[in-house]
Amino acid sequence: MGKDDDGADDVDEDEDEDEDEENGSGFDGRSDFPYFDYTDPSRWWSFEVVNNMKTYLRRHGMKSFMVRYAANLNPPVNMIHLFGIDLCDPLRQKKPKTIIYFLKVAMTRELHNRVKLKEYNTIEDATYLIGTHRRILILTGAGISVSCGIPDFRSQNGLYASLKNEGQYELDDPQQMFDINYFKENPAVFYSFARQIYPSNFTPSPCHRFIKLVEDNGTLLRNYTQNIDTLETLAGVKNVLNCHGSFATASCLACNTRVPGTDIEDEILAGDVPLCKICSAAPAKKVARKRGKRGKKRDSDDDDDEPPYPPWVMKPDITFFGEKLSVDFEKALKEDRSEVDLIIIIGTSMKVAPVSEFLVNMPHHVPQILINKTPIRHINPDIILLGDADAIVEHLCASLSPVLPDWVLPSASTQSLQAPPHSKKRRSTEPAHSEPRRVGNRYSASRRC
Repeated sequence: MGKDDDGADDVDEDEDEDEDEENGSGFDGRSDFPYFDYTDPSRWWSFEVVNNMKTYLRRHGMKSFMVRYAANLNPPVNMIHLFGIDLCDPLRQKKPKTIIYFLKVAMTRELHNRVKLKEYNTIEDATYLIGTHRRILILTGAGISVSCGIPDFRSQNGLYASLKNEGQYELDDPQQMFDINYFKENPAVFYSFARQIYPSNFTPSPCHRFIKLVEDNGTLLRNYTQNIDTLETLAGVKNVLNCHGSFATASCLACNTRVPGTDIEDEILAGDVPLCKICSAAPAKKVARKRGKRGKKRDSDDDDDEPPYPPWVMKPDITFFGEKLSVDFEKALKEDRSEVDLIIIIGTSMKVAPVSEFLVNMPHHVPQILINKTPIRHINPDIILLGDADAIVEHLCASLSPVLPDWVLPSASTQSLQAPPHSKKRRSTEPAHSEPRRVGNRYSASRRC
């Protein structure tokens, strides 16, 4: 994910000036910058001013910080030392664009070091936060679909480990299964496997139904999901963003025609390679021209080199390795960071872009709850609930429902699921209701990143 578009909406200038007066910052980012001894930030900013500036960065993000403090600094080389970085003489003489790059690197490092909010620690705090906040962002990963029968990707018994151990696909690396170049060379390998993870075979888990419950209560700002299984949509969640794409739609590799994913469902379940109906029906001359553009045009007598599949293969709109990410993710972050008042992370290691940078783009003062099987070492949420995610959300709802009757988690049999009538689903394994286990003497992990 790009580092240039990671800030928030511009804030009101009058409001900023009032805040400066209240904080006693004594620094106007729009005035000429005082070029004092660059090795000693205290020469031009007091500790209080530095602290206020860093607080502003953590609350409002990079873009707003640059507009407020560094827009008229040319170059803003001294500001880099605000973040404990000292540039050598050759680098200090670089063009402003290069200096700004280093400044953004310094700000990114600062944003990674979130300080835990001390007032939130226990599962009772988590229940209180969920029940009282009205603009909740939920970030989900493969962990919420494991109980449905869909393996995660990177665990010891995950998808990549299975692909490596089975050996039936003759892959040099398990990740080749989702490599766009490998898919174009031999789409049959992906389609011989895709039916194993196709969403119509599965039923949403309690975690999926929890997200739907949050939305039904009018408190879901957005669900960011790394999953491609579309089980959130199957559970009825409307405001969901598929960070890595999904099976919901499919596109032709040759003409880019997009169709609903259900149009190629029969071929996927049969293990066949679906072809674009538009390109397949095109006149031979037009088809030859398309193939020529893709570098596939050959002499008619070269039968031995004829590929097994034409270029107009249909591909699910999953973001494969080697493909550009959708701009929807960054656009949504900009919209949501000024609205969110609670962040819940469920079932993800947060190691894969763009989600790995998700929390860097969120205001640090917004409470964070992590629900996961294991701790995540490179983030610092306020409340950490470890264990089976389904059991944890069931416990949270059971704690909320006596006070807030609308927080009763529906069962899979009573919730209306948007499933094709012919599909045979695997039911999720519903865990017995139990309280999440503690980490030491508290629910929140004690380590600091």
